[in-house]
Amino acid sequence: MTRIAVIDHGAGNLVSIAQGLERAGATITIAETPGDLAGADGVVLPGVGSTGAAMRRLEQTDFVSPLQQLDLPLLGICVGLQLFFESSDEDGASCLGLMKGRVEKLSAAPKLPHIGWNDLTIGRPDSLFVGIGRDAPFYFVHSFAVAPTDEAVVVATTAYGRPFVAAVRDGRRVGVQFHPERSGPDGLRVLANFVAECGEAADAA
Repeated sequence: MTRIAVIDHGAGNLVSIAQGLERAGATITIAETPGDLAGADGVVLPGVGSTGAAMRRLEQTDFVSPLQQLDLPLLGICVGLQLFFESSDEDGASCLGLMKGRVEKLSAAPKLPHIGWNDLTIGRPDSLFVGIGRDAPFYFVHSFAVAPTDEAVVVATTAYGRPFVAAVRDGRRVGVQFHPERSGPDGLRVLANFVAECGEAADAA
């Protein structure tokens, strides 16, 4: 069975994420130290909270370098996605730098945080969205969104006040701004697609 390590950086919705991944067919390890990543087929970096607090926890638990050097499928969710980038306007935090760009406030939004369901516009095929309609709705809770330097990493967008990036991909690193664990059958399908990707990568290794 595919083993997924979910990183505990003190700001993650760990129970819901773990339950969703288990429903998708994975065996879950809650990773509190880098040693807990051993034997994993894939890694999930979840997030509820601020980028600054999450980065401090990752630094305190020595996860920064292992994540930067990780050669496994990596899924970032909400703040976990934001941590992929170089810096955040939220609190001036430096992030992991896995992708070029920054995290910006949804300045044109009618009300923050943005909480609710948005349809995605999926701009290009991606294994994370196999079996999901082009305008499928997903659940968001956030006040900031990523602004990649390279538009080629953008997989899906949506809008709240202004258009923003909802999903990115760079090789084995994939991230979503929405919460798949709270997004019903389509969200579960996203998690199942990630589990399948991890299993395929493990089989090919």
